[in-house]
Amino acid sequence: MPPPAPLELTLVLAATRDMGIGLHGGLPWTGLKKEMAYFARVTKRIPPSPSSSSSLPSQQDGTAPPAAAMKNAVIMGRKTWDSIPPRFRPLKGRLNVVISRSAASLSPSQTSPGAGVVDENEKKGDNEVIMAPSLEQALSYLGERRTNTGKIFVIGGGQIYGAALKSPQTKRILLTRVLSDFECDTFFPLVLGDDNNNNGGEWKRSSKENFDDWVGENVPEGVQEENGTRYEFQMWER
Repeated sequence: MPPPAPLELTLVLAATRDMGIGLHGGLPWTGLKKEMAYFARVTKRIPPSPSSSSSLPSQQDGTAPPAAAMKNAVIMGRKTWDSIPPRFRPLKGRLNVVISRSAASLSPSQTSPGAGVVDENEKKGDNEVIMAPSLEQALSYLGERRTNTGKIFVIGGGQIYGAALKSPQTKRILLTRVLSDFECDTFFPLVLGDDNNNNGGEWKRSSKENFDDWVGENVPEGVQEENGTRYEFQMWER
C-alpha cells in the first residue's frame, strides 16, 4: 500500500483590496449572511472521494472512510476563537482546532494522541475542541486521526495565517475579495493583487471550473453585494 499523501492546508479569508482582514478583534464589515453561509458550506463539505483531496486518506482496505465518521478541520488562533460569539462555537459539523500558547499548560480531562488536547469546557455534544500550542503540533495531531479528517482549513487570524503560509503544505487560498472600503488594523501577510499571477508566479488565481470542482458547488461568479458591501469569491493556488 503506498504511503499516505501529505496533509494539505487551505486558507480561508475575507480581505479588502489591501488585504485588511480585521478591526478591533472582529470583522470590519457586518451583515454578509450569504458570504458566511458560503464559508459554512465549503468548510463542512466532505470530499466525495480520496482523489478529490490529497488530505483525505483511504482506509486499510483502500476505501474511503464513511462520510458520517469524518469531519473537516478548521484551525484558528485563540483570538479568532474568542471573536466567535459563544452561541456559535464550536463551529458545528467541523473539528475545531485552536492554537493557543496556553494549551501546553492545560490540565485536560482527556489527552488525545499527538499534541491535541480536548478542551472539555468548550465541547458541545459531539463537537469537540482541540487545543494545541502551535500549528506544527496541531498538524501532528491531525496526522494521527487522518482516517477521520477530510479537508483542513486555516481560518485566522493574522499570525496563524503567517505560519501557514510558510508551510509547503499550504496549497490554496479561498479568498472573498471585499471590494468596498473598510478601515482595518489587521492584515493578511500576503498581497494577492487583481491580476491572475502573484509573487513571481508562486500564487495563481484558479479558473472557475477548478474553483467549483474543488469546493464542490457552483460558486457565484462576478461581483456580489450584500448590505451595500461588494465582494467576489476567488480561489488561488500555489
